[in-house]
Amino acid sequence: MWGVCRGLWGHWGHCGGRGPGGLWGHWGSVSLCADTAPPPHSAAMLLAGLAVALALLLWAWHCRPGGTGSWWLILRHWLALRVLGWAAGWQRWHLEQESQDVRQSQERLLLRLLGAARTAEPGTGPGGARRWARVPAPGPPAPSGQPRGPVLYLDVLSRVFPEALSPRGTARFSWARGCSLPAAAWALPTLYCAPEEAGTVPSHAAALYVQLLFALRERVLRVLEAGLVSELYDALAVLRADWEGLAQDLASGRLSPHLQLPEGTRRRLEQLLAPDAVRAAELRAECARGWDGIARRLWPRLQVVVVAEPSSEQLYGEALRELECQGLPFYCPFYSAAGALLGVNLWPEQPDSRYLLCPGWAFCEFLPAGPGAEGPPETVLLADVQEGQEYELVLTNQAGLSRCRVREVVKVAEFHNQCPVVRPVRRLSQTLSVRGEGVPEERFYRSLCHAVAMWPGARLVDYVCAESSLLGASSGVCAPHYQVFVELRGLRDLSEAQRYKLDQCLQEDFPVYKTFRLKGSIGPVRLHLVAAGAFRELRDAAGSPGPMARVLREKRLLHFIQSRVIS
Repeated sequence: MWGVCRGLWGHWGHCGGRGPGGLWGHWGSVSLCADTAPPPHSAAMLLAGLAVALALLLWAWHCRPGGTGSWWLILRHWLALRVLGWAAGWQRWHLEQESQDVRQSQERLLLRLLGAARTAEPGTGPGGARRWARVPAPGPPAPSGQPRGPVLYLDVLSRVFPEALSPRGTARFSWARGCSLPAAAWALPTLYCAPEEAGTVPSHAAALYVQLLFALRERVLRVLEAGLVSELYDALAVLRADWEGLAQDLASGRLSPHLQLPEGTRRRLEQLLAPDAVRAAELRAECARGWDGIARRLWPRLQVVVVAEPSSEQLYGEALRELECQGLPFYCPFYSAAGALLGVNLWPEQPDSRYLLCPGWAFCEFLPAGPGAEGPPETVLLADVQEGQEYELVLTNQAGLSRCRVREVVKVAEFHNQCPVVRPVRRLSQTLSVRGEGVPEERFYRSLCHAVAMWPGARLVDYVCAESSLLGASSGVCAPHYQVFVELRGLRDLSEAQRYKLDQCLQEDFPVYKTFRLKGSIGPVRLHLVAAGAFRELRDAAGSPGPMARVLREKRLLHFIQSRVIS
């Protein structure tokens, strides 16, 4: 076990709070500041409140929607909101206190981790810095999400979008094998319009169809929610491809026989459906008008889209904003890495997502990763990061036995008290490099968009890349190069001159890449067109609920996308 305690000791001197005031200002009448003291008899109130909250949540959980009257749903929802409001107030106060002394908060967390591990190894570098050689490559996942996260998220959402927590006012589009409920369901089980059974179906495509069907039954949805923006993109692609079947199921109150579902699941879901010919007619009429702004036309009271939108899925977010979700704000509530929930977005009204790193959620260290970060860098603690600088994250796992580099870079945008507020920048694992040239995914995407703009009538739907070394002997005797697979709309084929435009754009944007190309050390880009829907199938084949990989590292996935090449 590496020793980190000493890295914290010696740093307990007072640090002045930095950053913008009014973090809690937009939370209405609840005003929390550094001098706010806990309420009288807070320990007793906390225990009593937790007991009441647990009882009510268990009661609401066992009586979740499905066959009860609307008055019962509203009563349960009202009770859950009251408990949620109390819990959110406590969590806000607790987070505010933690942000006043980040060093102490991180020390307490680290000591808890070390205590759980029942061991500690002494010895680190001076001032808490640990040498690069002591930081291993990405290893076991860091701690999973904190229960505080959903409570804070729901509270922030309701204060900025007042109707967002209406009963059955949220449609959730997500599927992960063995996981049927979203994180917020334990805190507010009456929030979602689809029943739990909708998440237990055996395939991703069937789950999205069922969730979409239950969402279409509700005329007054306030929120569209998905684990990743690609999942919402796929759900609305189901709407575009099969809206007539959905309308038929709405009108009949039964699920399509072509939908592959276990008989028991089908029976339970159909018990919750009822024929609605009027809503089916509305669906047909709106879809016949086209797809511009379809979300707001189907659900006029929509207020916000809640999705995680990592840099690799920027393409899907842009497509939704331009077409189906025109005029709707997008809100990404959490920042997580390697399975750990690290921060919360307290500013839904801001167009660019930024996250307060919560010092009590995970023990974080940072490796300088911006321009000029050369040589063997030393890790920096949470309280020592500098505004405007870029850092790679290093996390301590739940058992406190190891640290891992998660290969994600963040930039410190500002501070609240002593807590940094960060913006994710890039994923180092998604860098293209066949000769050490290092082309980051976000800059490759810009070069690809530049090339697509020179193909008349073409619109980029999706793409992935791979390094030729992944092909092995099948790549031939040519120099190492990039394999690029794209799905286009409006163009069915490309000439060799058009394909070469991408290589030219990369040479213009990356001088190091151009140097290797002129020497012949790197071969020209090989560009392939794939069939429509190939990338949706690729995401299903990947089997991971994580963000879309733009640089493929698995041979099976590369072979899969190769099998969908049409040109």
